[in-house]
Amino acid sequence: MKYNNIIKAIFLITLLSMQWSCTDLEENVLDESFEGTGQAETVSGAIAPAYGYMRRGVWRHTIYFGLQEVTSDEAILPARGGTDWFDGGKYIALHAHQMTPSNGVVTDSWNGVTTNISRALTAIEVLRPLSEAGDAEATGALYEMIAMRAYLNMLMLESWGLAFEKESSLETSIILRGQDAIDYIQSELESVVNVINTDKGTGRFTQGAVWGLLARLHLNAAVYRDPYGTPNFTQEDMNKVIEYTDLIINSGEYALESEYFNLFNDDNNGNPELIFALDQRGQLSNEHGRWAYWSVSGAMLARPEWIADGNPDGTNGPAMTPDFYQTWVDAYGNVDPAEADARFYKKNVMVPEELQDLTGLSPANDEDHFFCVPPLDFQMDRGILRGVQWGPREGADGNFLACNDGSARIYPVREDATSSVREVDGEEVYVTHVLDINFTTEGSFHNTGYRYAKHQFSSTSPNGTSNSSVDLVLLRLGEVYLNRAEAKLRLGDVAGALADINTLRTSRDARPDQTPAALNEIDLDRLFDERGFELYWEGHRRNDQIRFGKFEDSWTEKTNTSTDKRLFPIPQSAIDGASNLEGFLVQNQGY
Repeated sequence: MKYNNIIKAIFLITLLSMQWSCTDLEENVLDESFEGTGQAETVSGAIAPAYGYMRRGVWRHTIYFGLQEVTSDEAILPARGGTDWFDGGKYIALHAHQMTPSNGVVTDSWNGVTTNISRALTAIEVLRPLSEAGDAEATGALYEMIAMRAYLNMLMLESWGLAFEKESSLETSIILRGQDAIDYIQSELESVVNVINTDKGTGRFTQGAVWGLLARLHLNAAVYRDPYGTPNFTQEDMNKVIEYTDLIINSGEYALESEYFNLFNDDNNGNPELIFALDQRGQLSNEHGRWAYWSVSGAMLARPEWIADGNPDGTNGPAMTPDFYQTWVDAYGNVDPAEADARFYKKNVMVPEELQDLTGLSPANDEDHFFCVPPLDFQMDRGILRGVQWGPREGADGNFLACNDGSARIYPVREDATSSVREVDGEEVYVTHVLDINFTTEGSFHNTGYRYAKHQFSSTSPNGTSNSSVDLVLLRLGEVYLNRAEAKLRLGDVAGALADINTLRTSRDARPDQTPAALNEIDLDRLFDERGFELYWEGHRRNDQIRFGKFEDSWTEKTNTSTDKRLFPIPQSAIDGASNLEGFLVQNQGY
């Protein structure tokens, strides 16, 4: 009874101090280890809100994921047709490195991460007295929440150059920067690394995940210490990266996936390459597939087993910059990257040879130019989408057009009614993704830019956005090999780095004709490219560009070379909210 009273008091104090509603705490995270009765429900009820908020409050496409992608050379989001995705110019400003403290994506991301830190702290305050009373389940969950708080503070340090140290919701946070922040996060992770669980699955923080975070911390420590200067990668830090990545690789708990795109499918939960991912098996409205649908054409109806009115479509959002595409071209020369690298593209829509020639055809006269695929069997192409796309088509009655046996008719996809290129010379046209994309009128048309379709449109999602079963991958073995290779290379072990890169490249051998060939040599520039080929559309690119000294380069519609943009501005709303604490939040330089 005593501990129940403590728990109730902590919850009351914490809820009064937070800015979310009570219903937000009613998270549902599918994981058998969250279930239980009595005291076990108290434990699961403490940690589920923290885990659940990471999906929709942090790693949402228009929040932290978009912040990392659109500010890099990996993605550009113009105002499609002059209006779509303009949103006050916030994405244009991010991409051009002209963001201000009032930018909505910056503000939403700051609020998302800080709110999630508060949720982790709430859980810690609930779990600590139970742990001290001898509850083993609460102790294990406490370690996970300490790891989560450290991880979220790493996101803060990476994006805003600071971390929050706080042990009680009744205290004012201590703001840490540079080495102080690194030391704090490192101490948090080291405090749990040898005692945290090893068997809760990829949807929970485990020892493997903590090893991976420690490796990341040391890999980026030079940037965190001096975010505006030239990074000084110390031997001590690089040795630590190797130490922790060795532990992961040699543990026998993880294995590289031969079919690259299986990592991002409906059934990726439990994939042996995954180390930490956001569990989305509950098929709830806040289990989102927005990483899958954000870049895809709004005319692509990806799941024909749902009626077209369910809108399992894309949204014509960001596309690949020509500059990032060029890194693939430069790497493979005269060979199309789709043929040379299984990570670039996987063809799922097998168009019969006799239908491939579209000469003289348009959506106005191609009624009979289709082939049939059972609705549950249809899978759109994956990876980088270029040129004409094929998929189901909606009929006048709002349902998908069907063959006589009930299969879906698969046509060249026609531009939808809201497209800025629906008609050419008065005739409807097909979705045809072209390379060039920019902020000009023509460069912003709905068909411009090659698109990312790395993640599967979930078969449990009626609309492509909610109810997804695809776990969102935040740490996997492929990254671990890249991190170890980089540390080795920075220490001068070229042979060791090359071996790691080739182990990773040649592991993607499920489609032998597209298996990336082993490299003969490696340097930092090629290693940077390899990170792009392996980790694109997973939220890593901005951080990699900063660490490799390429964030001040120019690319499509971005010419700002100021190192000040390596960190985002602290939102004005946050500074205003802390105005009664003099000097508490100091704006980052250059804003």
